[in-house]
Amino acid sequence: METRANMDESFDLRLPRRRDTPFVFASPHSGRDYPAELLRESVLSPAALRSSEDAFIDRLFDAVPDFGAPLLSARLPRAWVDMNRAADELDPALIEGQRRGPHNPRIASGLGVVPRVVSGGRSIYRGKIGIEAARARIRQTWRPYHDALAGLIRDSRAHFGQAILIDCHSMPHEALDHVRVKGRRPDVVLGDRFGASADPDIVNAVEEVIAGAGLVVSRNAPFAGAFIAQHYGKPARGQHVIQIEFDRRLYMDEATLIPHEGYGTLKAAIDEIVARLCDLGRVGDSLAAE
Repeated sequence: METRANMDESFDLRLPRRRDTPFVFASPHSGRDYPAELLRESVLSPAALRSSEDAFIDRLFDAVPDFGAPLLSARLPRAWVDMNRAADELDPALIEGQRRGPHNPRIASGLGVVPRVVSGGRSIYRGKIGIEAARARIRQTWRPYHDALAGLIRDSRAHFGQAILIDCHSMPHEALDHVRVKGRRPDVVLGDRFGASADPDIVNAVEEVIAGAGLVVSRNAPFAGAFIAQHYGKPARGQHVIQIEFDRRLYMDEATLIPHEGYGTLKAAIDEIVARLCDLGRVGDSLAAE
C-alpha cells in the first residue's frame, strides 16, 4: 500500500504506508510529459525526442512502495532537463550567453543539464536558447526533483543510520556490444564509480540479489554512474548510491518504444529484486562492513 506524496510538474513521489528500509529508489530519466514548448521549438519528431528516455523504468519499479521504500520519478523528460547532471553543467554551444568553462566531456557531447542532443547525437534545436530560459528549467524542474531526493536520503539516514539509493536507468542494447562477463553479454550494469559512491559490501549484496534473479551483471562497464552517484554517494557518511542500468532490449522494441513479451518477465524479476533488497535493509543495523 502506498501514498502519493507529491505530483507536480517536476516529479512524482510515491511513499510506502510504512517506511521500514533504508533503500530509496529513483528514476530520473523516465519522464514522458513533454512540454508544449519543447515540442514546438525542437526540430525533431516526438518519437525522436523520446530516444533519450529511459522508457517505462518507473513502471517497472512501480511496486517499490509495496516493499517499504519510496519511489521518486521524474515526470518531465531528459530532453528537457537531465536530472543526472549538475545544475551548472550548462552548454555554451546551446545556451546564449553561457561562458565556456573547463572541459567537461558531458557538455562537450551535448549532454549537459539542458541537453543539446538526443541519442545518436541528433540536435534538438535549430539554434540556441536563452540563458534565462535554461535557468528557469533548472529552477522549476531540476531543483524540486533534487530537493525531494536529498530529503529522502536525509530521512533514511535519520531513521536507519544509512541511506541506500538505487538510481534506476535503462541503456541501449548496443552499449553492451563490447562488454562480456565470463563470456556472457550482461543484462544489467551496476555503477558505483569504481567504489567511490557505495560501500563494496552493499554493492556485492545488490549484485548477488540481481544475479539470483537470473540476470547477468557487469560492474562499471560501460556505465559507472554520473552526477547523482558522484554527488550523493558518500559512503563514509552512510550515503550509498548505486546506479543500475537495464538493457532496453530485455523489455521493449527500441525502435518503437513498445514493450514486448519480455516486459512481464523483467517486471517480475525486478519485483523480486526490490523485495529482497528491501528485506536486506531490514536485517541488522547496516549492510556495510564496520
